[in-house]
Amino acid sequence: MSKKKIKTALISVFDKTGLEPLINILVDQGVELYSTGGTEKFIRNLGYDVNTVEDLTGYPAILGGRVKTLHPKVFGGILNRSQVESDQSELQEFEIPALDLIVVDLYPFEKTIAGNATESEIIEKIDIGGIALIRAAAKNFNDVFCISDKEDYTSFIQIFKSFDGAPDFDTRKEFAVKAFHTSSHYDSAIFNYFDIREDRLKLSVGDSQVLRYGENPHQKGRFFGSLDELLEQIHGKAISYNNLLDIDSAVNLILEFYDGNPAFGILKHNNACGFAVRDRLSAAYADALAADPVSAFGGVLICNKRLDLETAKAIHELFCEVVIAPDYEDKALVLLKQKKNRILLIQKETSLPPRTIRTCLNGYLVQDKDTKTDQKEDLQTVTKLLPTASEAEDLIFASKICKHTKSNTIILAKNQQLLASGTGQTSRVDALHQSINKAKSFGFILNKAVMASDAFFPFPDCVEIADNEGIKAVIQPGGSIKDQNSISYCDEHEMTMVFTGVRHFKH
Repeated sequence: MSKKKIKTALISVFDKTGLEPLINILVDQGVELYSTGGTEKFIRNLGYDVNTVEDLTGYPAILGGRVKTLHPKVFGGILNRSQVESDQSELQEFEIPALDLIVVDLYPFEKTIAGNATESEIIEKIDIGGIALIRAAAKNFNDVFCISDKEDYTSFIQIFKSFDGAPDFDTRKEFAVKAFHTSSHYDSAIFNYFDIREDRLKLSVGDSQVLRYGENPHQKGRFFGSLDELLEQIHGKAISYNNLLDIDSAVNLILEFYDGNPAFGILKHNNACGFAVRDRLSAAYADALAADPVSAFGGVLICNKRLDLETAKAIHELFCEVVIAPDYEDKALVLLKQKKNRILLIQKETSLPPRTIRTCLNGYLVQDKDTKTDQKEDLQTVTKLLPTASEAEDLIFASKICKHTKSNTIILAKNQQLLASGTGQTSRVDALHQSINKAKSFGFILNKAVMASDAFFPFPDCVEIADNEGIKAVIQPGGSIKDQNSISYCDEHEMTMVFTGVRHFKH
């Protein structure tokens, strides 16, 4: 398709950042400018002539500025087709100038709702004229160039120079696609703010980054979202698709322990292979590593306190993909950065989305995030024997880890240390056997350990197996029609068992 010389431009923006260089080059190339309100004043303050939209339309801005550009003389200038003779005749008849370039942004709706604005203030930030101008210009990309984002000013200037003021069809279409993205994202944000129903889903994510590949090298991968709002990468190679899945699991797990004593977790394939809470971070790391030093190789490490030099020295001896902490001592950073590919992240204080969304078949599954954390007051002792204070602490500790481990799962813990976990098994008995065998393989003694299950026991087999290993305290949701069988076994063998009433499946 042919190039199209830009002879006229309508510029109307809320945010004037970066606008001056764009104005300068347009004026330098003899482009006739039209504008409104604050943008018109901005252009005049630069010393340039500019036509007002009010003079073009014969109408002033009305309704407190709500209506400025909504007029046939504006939209006729945008939507006319240069190759349609009747369109051009009507432009001449009604004295409408063709508009070749539209530079428009939108009222900052998302920024407004993120603050403490009232609903009336939020409503006033719903852009009408701007969104209409963007859609009209993007629709008529065959004749009109549309800039809908100030981040594109620099690239447009380069395009304008390289095409001698006449961008080609492909470039106009590329910017039109960006404009439609801008308008659709804006409308989705407005809809999601006002929508209170749960039977409709509209997703629009403006930011994204290309990943090296997806889950496997033959798969393409991309992350959609503003990762830097949650994590700051201060060192290392680019974060991969699988890294992000492990980081997601690690961040969600550590949040269960964020305000408590020093806690350290080691994760592999989205599950904790080591976790401990201690008085010192270095001790927490040492005991987390002891749970499974084999799986820790190439894992993701996370803690809830400033990472000190002592802990960094221990970490430095392990090959790990990622280290996450709320902060680092300077000397700890110097040491950890000696491995050029080691990813070092700072976890910022921010909230995570309240819902989870995943593809399923030809649609999406949406659910509330599992924000329920079992607390001591939630524990209902169903056996004759009550848990001791230390057992109750370990039961809560184990339950938190259990919540963030793939089902079916069994967690074994003692003295605020993960001993082993059975993860993602097709039966709860298999998960228990896996955790017992793993704990023993690393030299742990299970006597007086506790056991956590993500769902109820339909039979007493798991409590019997646990009892035979010296495990005397159990936490589970309860809810089986055969709960009494497990309760009776515990009573007969001096075990204590508590119900939480909340299942924590994770698939």
